[in-house]
Amino acid sequence: MTPSAPDVARRVFSDALPKAVRFAELLATEATVRGLIGPREVPRLWDRHLLNCALVTDLVAPDASVCDVGSGAGLPGLVMAIRRPDLDVTLVEPLLRRTTFLEEVVAELGLDNVQVRRARAEEVHGSALFDVVTSRAVAPMERLTRWSLPLVRSGGSFLAMKGSSAQEELAVAGRVLQREGGRLQGVIELGADLLEHSVRVVHVLKS
Repeated sequence: MTPSAPDVARRVFSDALPKAVRFAELLATEATVRGLIGPREVPRLWDRHLLNCALVTDLVAPDASVCDVGSGAGLPGLVMAIRRPDLDVTLVEPLLRRTTFLEEVVAELGLDNVQVRRARAEEVHGSALFDVVTSRAVAPMERLTRWSLPLVRSGGSFLAMKGSSAQEELAVAGRVLQREGGRLQGVIELGADLLEHSVRVVHVLKS
């Protein structure tokens, strides 16, 4: 059973709430059946997945191009595209069963600001640059930096959603960040006034 949208969802998604609700339904049904979302995650889809991913767009400028690395079931990329139709979002995901689901969601929700690309991040290096590159629960910062920063244009941002291990991962990733032209801007907390669990985002600027 899909959990109903909490009151805060209207504040976060505004006119895009119906699409967010439909995406929640698809995550609770199709994505769960296909093994893209664990059954235990269904009761907390809004607080732990949809709302926190949506808040990442607070760090993204209008009309930006966004690449979501290892998009999986579309978190955060699809949620960002739903909340911010001005963004041009590319979902990069290597697994066929996941890209099939993403393409089906994009078609059903009519998200004409989203492209799905079946590839590993490294396979996109040299062929495209983006204003913002995002990721969530993909890999430790050291590896994630090697995959993501080559996709960020000069002056653009790499935004990695991380948990409590963010500072530890950054300590290990320092040399790679520097080598790839990244400058750490900090670990930003989002949604403390809206959500039970705030969102932790590592913000790296590309030189």
